[in-house]
Amino acid sequence: MTALHSTRRDRPGGPPVRRIPFPTVDEVSRHCLQDEEPDTVHLEVHLPGRPEPGRLRAAFAEALRRHPRILMREAPGPWFRRRYEWELTGDADVDPVSFPPPGPDALDAARARALSLCPPLSASPPVRLEVITSEGAGGGCVLLLTINHTALDGPACLRVLATAAELYGGAANSPAPPPVRAARPARTATDRASAPASAPAAGSGWARPVRIAADTPAVATGNGMLIAELPVPRRAPRCPGGMPPYTVNDQLLVATGLMVARWNLLHGRPTGPVRVTMPVDDRPRGTDMPIGNGTRLVDVTVSPADRADEELLTAVRPDPDAVARLLRRTAERTRALKAAPRPPLGRGGALLTAPVLPVGARAVVTRRLRRAFAPWTSTTLLSNIGRVPYPLDFGDAGRAHAVWFSAPARMPRGLTVTTAGTSGRLHLALRWSRALLDEQAAATLARLFAQALNVTDMTEVLDASDITRDATAGGAG
Repeated sequence: MTALHSTRRDRPGGPPVRRIPFPTVDEVSRHCLQDEEPDTVHLEVHLPGRPEPGRLRAAFAEALRRHPRILMREAPGPWFRRRYEWELTGDADVDPVSFPPPGPDALDAARARALSLCPPLSASPPVRLEVITSEGAGGGCVLLLTINHTALDGPACLRVLATAAELYGGAANSPAPPPVRAARPARTATDRASAPASAPAAGSGWARPVRIAADTPAVATGNGMLIAELPVPRRAPRCPGGMPPYTVNDQLLVATGLMVARWNLLHGRPTGPVRVTMPVDDRPRGTDMPIGNGTRLVDVTVSPADRADEELLTAVRPDPDAVARLLRRTAERTRALKAAPRPPLGRGGALLTAPVLPVGARAVVTRRLRRAFAPWTSTTLLSNIGRVPYPLDFGDAGRAHAVWFSAPARMPRGLTVTTAGTSGRLHLALRWSRALLDEQAAATLARLFAQALNVTDMTEVLDASDITRDATAGGAG
């Protein structure tokens, strides 16, 4: 846990204000903020009914107090201070809940705000909750959270929203237990004979990953977003008494790699290696879940062992055996990366944030290094929450039947893929930098992703009409 600094009172009679230094992830994010590509996380929860405004506002305020690490703002200070610090305020500086007027474009407008207007770090809490109601009789609503990613991540805010649901609806919103995984069976002599001599290498960290081919008619700023609903892919059958050879997360990684490879092939660009940044979150999901930026990032290289497989994988109908080999190879890589202890941003991030130089000087160094190492930045980011662990039961407003979230898509990656599972469906969000792609290009990428994901469960390739495309939201442009 981060040590608390001395306390003070922000206003007479108010709660004490405590200070904590920025963790590594927060500081690096703070150094790299850009007005043209706001560092926001978008999270939306769809409910069948409408919550009562006063009760919801009160429940969310109490949920913030029960998770006080979200009630914070950046402490002011000179450039030559050695640390950025958070002030934990105990109470909100501003009311984060609003109820925009309903209308046919209200949800699209709220999504656009989530991509372009970042909650300021100067006011507590650095989140915004908009309640978008349907115009029709008996229609539902969408709870749309916009999060300043310098302060918090999506899973942390989802935990706070689950607490608000419990306070509003009165029903327990405890996280469901993770699925029980049987131990892997002992390997037989045949298994050992057919297995590779060693786990596949993750690829050299100095090898430049492939970049996503740009496809935009004009240079623009900000992010765009497309959301879709897809079937959850089926996993391979388990071995008797053992685990499946790969997980849904591995299938999503492979689908992301195949999507990029196919896209680049169609644009006359190299097809590999595709390197995917993947957040790993080991936090508990109960009310004691640490709030903040709590994931560590690992880079997974999605590439076949045999170069001859590249053509088989990028065909219109990828070869099932080549896909199976890539799935097993990727699964071995992800298991090894998840098991290896690692600081949130690696040793380099820890070194950059060591309080040796003033924060102003460290910010200059961090931004210059980010530009210098841009060619080695991963191809894209895949953030998979998995099955949403909370029922998100808001009583008279009903239980959540869909949850989407999206991560920032700043250059040089320019594209993020985010997924969550709710009600037996996979909720996908593609978010892209307008400097790289436009809406038409993103729609093509979504179709390629759906087709690639379907191939990982060895069924027929999805037709584009099978994608339920709910909306395309624009960012600042």
